[in-house]
This record gives sequence, structure tokens and C-alpha cells, in this order.
Amino acid sequence: MNFKNILSEIEKSDPEVYERLSDRRKALQSFGSKVALAALPLAIGSLFKKAYGRTADANGVINALNLALQMEYLQYNLYHTANSLPDLIPPSSAYPGGDDKAGFITMEAHEKAHILLLNDVITTLGGVPYTPKFYNSTAVNPLYVPTAYDFTMDGRYNAVFNDYPTFLVIAQVLEDTGIHAYQGQMPSLFGNTGVLGQAFQIQSTEGRHAAHVRLIRRQPPINAVEIPAPWINNNIPPLTPLQDYYLGDDNTIQVGGVNIATLPDTYSSTATVPQLSATAAFDEGMDSATILSLIQPFML
Repeated sequence: MNFKNILSEIEKSDPEVYERLSDRRKALQSFGSKVALAALPLAIGSLFKKAYGRTADANGVINALNLALQMEYLQYNLYHTANSLPDLIPPSSAYPGGDDKAGFITMEAHEKAHILLLNDVITTLGGVPYTPKFYNSTAVNPLYVPTAYDFTMDGRYNAVFNDYPTFLVIAQVLEDTGIHAYQGQMPSLFGNTGVLGQAFQIQSTEGRHAAHVRLIRRQPPINAVEIPAPWINNNIPPLTPLQDYYLGDDNTIQVGGVNIATLPDTYSSTATVPQLSATAAFDEGMDSATILSLIQPFML
């Protein structure tokens, strides 16, 4: 997400808000490759929060952010549990340049940063942040609530925390579902440019998580049967029983009713864009009801 472009659009559409942000432009411009990805949402979020605070249509924004927060808690608890186990995630694998353990520790840190940010923004907007069942604010780590979740999906995947390939399947499904959740909630955030930009930033991080897990799964010694790409192709699930998490991902029709699969393909010998490429080009959003139904099997 290009935050300089965001500032430019704010200047055009809302000069008053732009003036409130103008003193912080240098801070925004200073962000670069040296800034940790996990820190970006927190730092940028604090700047936009000061400029936007409580804005119109806060209820719709709060509901959208609380759904995202629910997904972040789910993912954080998965990774914190897995990273706490001594033998589940190998320190390295055939994944090129990979250190699997370090990668998932970084992903856990990202999810924690997202939870803290979303809590902060929801509170600033006057809302009540979502908390998991059995949440205890006085616990040593309040964000870790393992008694709230069943990552075996009611016993269907009992090996999730003692078999690495099974863990990777669950991680991929939850990351892909998180991307669907953010994409589906974006229209609810259109009235708040600062929050919208922040949501895109978090979604892009979740996309990196999903790509990381998928690349690990396609390398030896995992060699996943479906040979996952870094992104979703068609509506291919990691396992057939998880098909519901990918319904609609074979869509080729995008904004304005354009069917991507009918467009001329200038990069290959085919006359039109292959369906596999057309479906991989866009993330599909899912509404709140669908997301809640998909994560329910993970909840206690």
C-alpha cells in the first residue's frame, strides 16, 4: 500500500484532514525497508488515528474491524501454541533460504501487532473490541487464550500440533480465510480513509503469511498433493474436506462485470487469459456471516 498516494488523495478530497496530517508527512516518508513489517501497522495506525479519530459510520467500521480482530486472535493463538512446542516446527527445511521456526515466530509477532492495533483503533472509534471466550485481561499474556479454540476442528485434524504437514494445512486455511475476511470488509471502511489504508496494510501482511505457508508446503519434504502456488488458484483447497473455505475463488468476473478469462492473453500462446491465471489475479471477499460460519469449527 503506497501511503504517499493515500496522503495525495486525502489532500484532494479533504483539505482539513490533510492539514492535520501535514505535520506527520515526514514521519510517513521515513518508513522504508529498515522498518520491521510488524511495526508498520502500529506506527502508521497511530498517525492516522490522530487525524481521523471518531468519524462518520463508526458502527460499520467497528463491526468490520471486530471481525478482523476475531481472525487475528485465531491466527495468533494457532502460532503461539505451535511455536511453544519444541518439536513441531523444524528450525529449517528445504524451503529456499528458509528457517521455518523463525518464520512462524515472525508471523506470530505480526498477529500480535495486528491485535494491539485493532484494539486501539476500535477503542478510539468508541467501540468495544472483540475478546475471545475465557479472555482474562489480567493474565500474563491476555492475548493467548488456548481454551477458546479447537484447532483440531472437533477431532477431524487431531494431528495439528504433532504433525507438521497437518499444522501447515490449518495455517494455510486460516491465512486464506483471513484474506477473504479483510477483502469482504473493505466496503464497510470506505468512509474512513485512514482505517481503510490500515486494513489494506494488514491484509498485505496476511497475504505474505499465506504465501510463506504455501511455499513451504510445496517443497520437500512436504510435497503437498495440490502443489499450491503462493496465491489461491481456482478454488483448490489443501484437502477436499476444506472445500468450503475456497468457494467462490474460481470467480473470473471482476469490477464492471469484466470476465478476465475472456480478455486477450498477450503473454502466452493462448488466445485468452487462462482461467487459472484469471482466478489467481484477484482475492475474493466473503461477507461476515460466511466468515463466522467458517471459523466456527475452530471455536470452543
